[in-house]
Amino acid sequence: MTMKHWIAWLLIILAALGGSAVQAADGGVHQAKAVKVTTLSTMLSDLDGLGEWGYAALVEVDGKRILFDTGANPDIVLRNAEALKIDLSNVEDVVISHFHGDHTGGLITLRKAMMAKNPAALSQVYVGAGIFEPRFTRTGAPETDYDFNTVAAAYRATGGKITELSGPAEIAPGAWLTGPVARIHNETNYGDGIRVKVDGKLIADPVHDDTSLVIATAGGAVIVAGCGHAGIMNIADAAGAITGDSRLLAVIGGIHLFASPDRVLVETAARLKGLSFLLAAHCTGIEATVRLRELLGLDRRTAVVAAVGSSFTLGQGIAAGRIAGWVG
Repeated sequence: MTMKHWIAWLLIILAALGGSAVQAADGGVHQAKAVKVTTLSTMLSDLDGLGEWGYAALVEVDGKRILFDTGANPDIVLRNAEALKIDLSNVEDVVISHFHGDHTGGLITLRKAMMAKNPAALSQVYVGAGIFEPRFTRTGAPETDYDFNTVAAAYRATGGKITELSGPAEIAPGAWLTGPVARIHNETNYGDGIRVKVDGKLIADPVHDDTSLVIATAGGAVIVAGCGHAGIMNIADAAGAITGDSRLLAVIGGIHLFASPDRVLVETAARLKGLSFLLAAHCTGIEATVRLRELLGLDRRTAVVAAVGSSFTLGQGIAAGRIAGWVG
């Protein structure tokens, strides 16, 4: 880990301990009035598109449209968006939550398809610091299957720009990227198959670059996560530091709890107490979602396993789709 990573994390910790918000350019924290997040890729679908082990969502904040992650297979998000009649050609900003291929696989296909309609489409990518770090296998060989450097080179060849964030950044009024998140709570929400070198030793890659989107609203923060490898409790703390508001309105996306024991789910629910909506996708897990629903005192309308096409809208709640929705 570089010194700039530690400095960024320290700033987040100090903000959290001080209870003060990260300030917007005008000295205040903007609160979004219109928010919609639509699932474009996850493992569950009852529409014309195909499911996959991956995640992507279209985030709309007061008219600003942001593509959050791009799925695993090159053409799935493209095909799902077409099936949902969602036009991505007027989306300029892309957030890549972390370097894993199930979140980056569709980037090049989408950029090339959309720039044929609009050269500025998907032309700006935001990533967390550390995404370009060398990765290794357990034996110490270079890890080539999850190399974002290759994806980045192909993306830049199309004229796209990549901005690497070492700390929180507001990319639209009220919409913040966390950048790398301080790991205050001991959440091990990542596997041990990929390694990084620290002080010359190979350790399990903690996915330092893991970045989430935080949207400030009058009802609390809306968090959109790709896998939540930083840990949703840590991400929630970062959201509070950024917005100056510890309340959580909604958590959307993957939070990597599918293999977690019950004690972890109990601890997680305690930190998320007061959460109003959970639209859990990708690596959250079906059983973990149902258990969190119970622990948080939510119901089938407010804590839902996300399907392709499901959405959360500020002021309306979750539209789950037929396969995951409420019947009765």
